[in-house]
Formats: sequence, structure tokens, C-alpha cells
Amino acid sequence: MVDFAFILYSTPQDEYIAQQWQQRLTALRVQTKLHIIDVINAKFLRLHPELSLIVDENGLWLAANGMKMQPAWHEELHRLKRATIKNELIARACQMNKTSSILDATAGLGHDGLLLAWLGAEVTLSERHPIVFVLLESALAQAKQQPLLAATAQRITLIHADAAEYLQQIPEHAFDVIYLDPMFPARDANQKQEKKQAQVKKQMQLLHLLLPVEGEMDLGENLLTLAQNKAMRVIVKRPRYAVPLAAQIPQHQWQGDACRFDGYFRHE
Repeated sequence: MVDFAFILYSTPQDEYIAQQWQQRLTALRVQTKLHIIDVINAKFLRLHPELSLIVDENGLWLAANGMKMQPAWHEELHRLKRATIKNELIARACQMNKTSSILDATAGLGHDGLLLAWLGAEVTLSERHPIVFVLLESALAQAKQQPLLAATAQRITLIHADAAEYLQQIPEHAFDVIYLDPMFPARDANQKQEKKQAQVKKQMQLLHLLLPVEGEMDLGENLLTLAQNKAMRVIVKRPRYAVPLAAQIPQHQWQGDACRFDGYFRHE
């Protein structure tokens, strides 16, 4: 049984690479139709607004509505170069000075996992959606070829798995920290009403087009308890004014301007 069907666009010079990605997608039960075209540019994207995939010299892209996006880990370098355990809230929340292994159970585009790996942790990224997972594979492959990211990329492992199933399968204490950043709607009903949200970034716009294909978005309500049964420290990223995940009050919070990190700790 095939789960999804996408058009995969490529130019003649990248056809061989596109065929390799097509085989990878087929292995993940994603049906694609490869279309070879002369040029992929802004005009082409405008004329083909349907959700699709693109392969070019810069890897694999998700495209729709005149836009295209990919995890683009290399664009995070400006942040990574400034990052320290003290100035990054996520690093303080994950207690990076004492942490060696982290499971990011809801990897998304992998930017937070990339930062944690840059700061020295061994990071496992778990992503269940096959398209997002393949985008991560493309990003990781590119990172391994970039001198400034190669060492960091070697500390990242990708797992294609449903987070709930994976959390039930792993042994207790397999990771020092389990990190959760579940999807949330473009407008959170629990946000303060007087706060006007900025327009969702391009990457999130396309992800919100992609991810609801199976119905309601999975907001990760069941993941927190599963994670707490497996790790002594669970960190949950939330919009700053959102209610706690699964209505569980955290033991500690690290507050940022747009988001916060909720900490849940277990002592033995």
C-alpha cells in the first residue's frame, strides 16, 4: 500500500540524483512521478502551485504556492557560531553541561537537534512523516559535505519512526534527555488574544500544507507521559503563551520572547 503521491520535478542535469531520491521515497511508501523539465525558477514555481517535490543541485525541496523550502541547515551557521550553553535557552533546559545523548522525538526540520549536536551532544532525530524524514536525510547528507558542519553531522542519527511507538520500544535511560517540539496550529487558541501572531514563516506554511494530510494534526498530547517513563529529564518546547503540553504543569520553565521550554524531571 502506498501512502502518498507526489510529482517530483528535476532538470536533466540532476535527473540521476532525482531517480535516487525517487527510489528512496518508494522505499518509504511514497509514490512519485518524475517530471524532467528544462528549468526550475520562480516563474515555474508560480505556475505549478500544487504541493510537490523538487530536486536540484542543492538537494531535495518541498514546494507549493510559488515557494520552496528545505531544512537548509547551512543557513543556521550564523546562529550556531554564536551559540553557547549559557546563551541558548534550549541548551540550558537540556542541561548540556551534563548531557551526552538527546532524543529529539519530534524532529521536524531538525534545527534544534542540529544546535544541540553542534554544542556536543549525540542527537537522535525521530520523524514519522516520510516526506519530512527524506528532507532531513537530504539536509544531513549536505551537512556531512560541508567543512563547518561535518563534525556536527556525525553526531546526528536519523530514525524514521512514529514517536509514540519509538518511545515505547526504547529501553529506560537510553537517552539522558528527551526533547519534544510537537506541532501546534498556526493560531493557538490559548495564546493571549491581544497578541497578534506574526505571519507563519515560509517553512511552516509549507509544513502546515503537508502535515494535515492524515486528518487532524498530532499535537503530541500523548508523548509527554511516554517520554517521562523513559528519561529522567524531558524538555518540551511551547509557544510562550500556550498551555502546557497535555495540561501537565512543568517543574521549571525557561522563558524566551516567542517560545519557552518546559522541564519535567524524575528523581530516583
